Amino acid sequence: MLIGEVARRSGVSARMLRHYESLGLVRPSGRTDSGYREYSGEDIRRIFHVESLRSLGLSLREIGRALDDPGFTPSVLVGDLIGQTRQRIAAETELLTRLRRIDATDPAGWGDVLRVVALLQAMGSKSADARQRAALSSVDEAAVPVEALVEAALRETEPNVAGALRWALARSGDGGPALLAEGLGSPVAAVRERAVRSLAELPGGEATSQLRQALAHPDVVVRGYAALALGTRGVADAVPTLLDMIVDGRNDVDAADALGVVASDTATADEIATSLVDRLAHDTAQGPARGRLTQALASVPGTKASRTLMELSHDEDRAVALTAAYVLRLRDTL
Repeated sequence: MLIGEVARRSGVSARMLRHYESLGLVRPSGRTDSGYREYSGEDIRRIFHVESLRSLGLSLREIGRALDDPGFTPSVLVGDLIGQTRQRIAAETELLTRLRRIDATDPAGWGDVLRVVALLQAMGSKSADARQRAALSSVDEAAVPVEALVEAALRETEPNVAGALRWALARSGDGGPALLAEGLGSPVAAVRERAVRSLAELPGGEATSQLRQALAHPDVVVRGYAALALGTRGVADAVPTLLDMIVDGRNDVDAADALGVVASDTATADEIATSLVDRLAHDTAQGPARGRLTQALASVPGTKASRTLMELSHDEDRAVALTAAYVLRLRDTL
């Protein structure tokens, strides 16, 4: 079969077939009387083998080795190709993400584009100072997309930078709570903590809704931060988790303060006092826990809490009795 016919049937141009021949990849087995290249059936099969390997991303040199070296190990080369392809996909995905974020800012000119690019690069800098400056300036200098701020907040390990990013997120507009809530599903505990701490500093009903859902999270740290944030917002749903924190001694002082915020009216205050009494009755095995629950009553207004403290001032546990008496004196002076 002559080169023109091979090109038509194989889809490989005559020019490429000549290139293959120059590299020694596919040499036509014969020549016609007129000197034209003549390809045999075996030559054509080799052409298709070359094209198949090219489709996997092999270079022509690698293809030559694969076809001619009987000791060539395909698994090693295929493994290398997988690694290279993953790197290429990661690089292209990163570029696509950056382009989408720039597009989301709706830049009016190249100056706007360059400002966003500079901020995005600074937020990924190895310098904590550079990252912090970028976070603080993201609100005024350029409208950095909320996705970029969330991504940065979830990976940030430097406390000052993390605080700046949470500040920027709180001023970034819509979209932050839902994206941060996705971070609560991370398999990495540190990422989950950053997500809930960022949610805790976001205003608005959507953030509150996400924090309510976080009260049922299997991670005790996530539940704790969610409960503290909701408590300071006066959300009664947080009360059971806040009580657990007091019993367990996890941020118990902050949890007691949050209970005081929730107890904003007489009915709610009495309900919280009743819950504290129930915990005191059932958590008798641990003296320190009873002491913390007694201290927590100091944050709860109302006659129910005062009566409970009066009873506890005669408790068999001397530490509990002294704590209750001290809290009662404080209430009398207020």
